[in-house]
Amino acid sequence: MTGRWALAPTEGGGARLVPLGRDGLPAGPELTEPDLVEAVRSRPGVVRWVWRSTAEIYPRLLAAGVRVERCYDIECAEQLLLGHEGRLGEPRSAAAALARLRDAPVPPDPPPRSAEPGSQSSLFDPPSGTTVPFDALLQVYAGQVRRHDAAEHPDRMRLLTASESAGLLVAAEMHRSGLPWRADVHREVLDELLGERYAGGGEPRRLAEAADEVSAAFGRRVRPDLPADVVKAFAQAGIKVRSTRRWELEKVDHPAVEPLIRYKKLYRVWTAHGWSWLTDWVREGRFRPEYQPGGTVSGRWTTNGGGALQIPRVIRQAVVADPGWRLVVADADQMEPRVLAAISRDRGLMEVAGHEGDLYTALSDRAFHGDRDHAKIALLGAVYGQTSGDGLKNLAALRRRFPHAVAYVDEAAKAGEEGRLVRTWLGRTSPPAAGAGESEEAGIPQDSGDPTPGEGAGEYGTTPGYASSDSRARGRFTRNFVVQGSAADWALLLLAALRRTLAAGRMRAELVFFQHDEVIVHCPAREAPAVVEAIRAAGELAGLTAFGETPVRFPFTTAVVERYSDAK
Repeated sequence: MTGRWALAPTEGGGARLVPLGRDGLPAGPELTEPDLVEAVRSRPGVVRWVWRSTAEIYPRLLAAGVRVERCYDIECAEQLLLGHEGRLGEPRSAAAALARLRDAPVPPDPPPRSAEPGSQSSLFDPPSGTTVPFDALLQVYAGQVRRHDAAEHPDRMRLLTASESAGLLVAAEMHRSGLPWRADVHREVLDELLGERYAGGGEPRRLAEAADEVSAAFGRRVRPDLPADVVKAFAQAGIKVRSTRRWELEKVDHPAVEPLIRYKKLYRVWTAHGWSWLTDWVREGRFRPEYQPGGTVSGRWTTNGGGALQIPRVIRQAVVADPGWRLVVADADQMEPRVLAAISRDRGLMEVAGHEGDLYTALSDRAFHGDRDHAKIALLGAVYGQTSGDGLKNLAALRRRFPHAVAYVDEAAKAGEEGRLVRTWLGRTSPPAAGAGESEEAGIPQDSGDPTPGEGAGEYGTTPGYASSDSRARGRFTRNFVVQGSAADWALLLLAALRRTLAAGRMRAELVFFQHDEVIVHCPAREAPAVVEAIRAAGELAGLTAFGETPVRFPFTTAVVERYSDAK
């Protein structure tokens, strides 16, 4: 038994299923099984399961000890196809897809649900209004097959959908495995960092002390947790600041700056990963966030609560492997510049990116007289649109040496300015309205991570209400989008390849964390060398699968540690 099978749950825990042909139409009789789990378990030869929503079905299979190798998520595919067709933001449910197929009124998507801290409830039951009859679901799938065939690059678009669907499998598996978390270590860190807690739930001692120091420096009571109050206090002191961001405060000469920055660091830990967070989110030695693959326009992941993609470095001390186990922490080295080399097909930059050593050092030797800092600024400036001042001078040098790479992002910026669709290498599409706001925080999803300026800032969610009227801002966004989005596509293929390798090797190793360009695998100590090699091989296979034969390499900095904080 091979090929694709469509599957849909029925009331009472059963399933309807049918084999599918290449055209997406049924290729055999429809079957009804009394138990969904057994319907899948008894068909290990199925190459890919086609279903409405991975979040609806896969957790039920995992809870019964059943894993599938591949799937096709219809609602995930609908979102990708809508984007490719310039309609991102339209309802993406199966019911909406069916209505469009029949030229009927399109129902809105149900509102997103908040995750229950430490709970799996939101993963099991589909929201109301999203289910459609099985025969109608098959019609939607067949229509999507035709739409993939009509894409600009059909093979790439099919690969994108397959990899995004694989990401949903990984997300569900990581949720079930959970990230190893020592609550006792977490409490020790909080006690040392924040001091004792006061009755009534107020700020802990060291936070309150920092707040008092801020007020003393201004000579009046100031609420450091209220940016408007801080900005007003600086203005009364004759100092104009536009925000309370650290990079701006560090330019100010005033005694309130040091305790204010200290307060902000402590406040973030207390509110985002303090004692309340620990009580809500850690159960039985595991932190289980609900990952949202493709949660942003560029394809980067988000999480539905829990702050998994913003774990402060000091809190990482609590991420500790089980006894006899290790954490294999792997960071892709300078991933986005390497991706730019691959998608631009610039021979010179591909040659530089073909080395597994430091890319910026290799770049500086060829174009910047050995000045690594200028080489890095120039390349990141080309990707992120930092083209004024020294950035403009560095960009000119980069353009002379690597004309195709710079032209690639220049064209993406021009397309964005003109309101045209801009696609990643595999076909993920930024809508014409997408653009970067002036604030580095505007539009960044709460859980999208904490990008450093110039290396990931400007990420946006999928809600189409964030558009800037500034065409140049749109150009800066799309300049970055073609690289960052293509890097996200590569990362999905990495996850899919690594997941297959770990399963094929019959390892006990588990993928437990993924963030942009970093993966963590929890494994028995004896398996760690094999896991390191599996990650390396998966990165190379992902590059080959996504971009074809190129000289570009995708190396990793890998650490085998007992606790996450020791990795870097």
